[in-house]
Amino acid sequence: MTTWTQFQQSLQIDSVALSLDWQAVVAAGYLCAISGQAILRAEGDDAATFLHSQLTNDILHLGSNEVRLASYCTAKGRMLASFTMWKTAGQIFMQMSEELLPATQKRLQMYALRAKYKASPATDRVALGLGGEKALQVLATWFDAEQLATLAQNGKIDHPDAQFGSLLRLSDSLGNSRYQWLLAEDAALTVWPQLAASLNAVAAPIWDLLAIHAGIARIESATVEKFVPQMINFELVGGVNFKKGCYPGQEIVARSQYLGKLKRRMYLLHSEADNLAPGMEVFSSLDPEQPCGMLVNVARNPAGGMDCLAELKSALLEAGSLQVAEHALQLLALPYAFPTEQ
Repeated sequence: MTTWTQFQQSLQIDSVALSLDWQAVVAAGYLCAISGQAILRAEGDDAATFLHSQLTNDILHLGSNEVRLASYCTAKGRMLASFTMWKTAGQIFMQMSEELLPATQKRLQMYALRAKYKASPATDRVALGLGGEKALQVLATWFDAEQLATLAQNGKIDHPDAQFGSLLRLSDSLGNSRYQWLLAEDAALTVWPQLAASLNAVAAPIWDLLAIHAGIARIESATVEKFVPQMINFELVGGVNFKKGCYPGQEIVARSQYLGKLKRRMYLLHSEADNLAPGMEVFSSLDPEQPCGMLVNVARNPAGGMDCLAELKSALLEAGSLQVAEHALQLLALPYAFPTEQ
């Protein structure tokens, strides 16, 4: 019997055709198998209360039709992991970088103490990424059309048949919708050919590239404890709730928000290099001896080079040039603006 992993390995994606005009391909409607991410499932009578006390967002009032971002910080406000979060049937799901799941699971459990809280990897679900003009029309084969029509950004709907799981509406990228469909492996193997008949199948890294162009950062192993949430714009994309109760690092995060001007932010950039990686240091021609920032996420651009999210000293963007590993960086526009007071 073919497993999902075997199926992914057998996929033949026409990367040459995609490189000709990848944005037009994506805009028309696309489909991909998401990789490099894993899901932690939390359950128990105290799961919501416990996670609410540990994470940067309001988990206690997370609705069953909502999707929220959140992060887990140290006492110094440095991010250990970032999550996409949702709730289904009383269980809370936290999607993060795959390599961070074991340490995150262990650390959370260590602080649970007597709370009725249990977490385990959700290995019974496959993640598909979809988007573009035709996506909703195709999804109407499985989901109620009226639900789909009203599915707003950062929303969620569940299929009546558990095998077909949940559909998450994520932030747009390059003006196109993004959806994540989480369903059972057998169901994924069944629906893929039907989806691929109408949508352009693209390689998994395209999903990462679209997240970068949406301005949504994801903490990876190379960037653990490198950033306070605001340094990667996490409060601008709904990943921090400043009205909730305390959590590890809350005082530092609040102080960064309300005391003084934020001197570091995350920006979208492009380089013609082909070997960039998260955690690499960025330098400015105004101060070539000291790094002025760090790459957060990177993805190959089918048209050439790599696009990346980088945390930088804002003051150094006004003049001079930026480079990483001797490769020039070109500043691109994020899909959201910084607050004027920043």
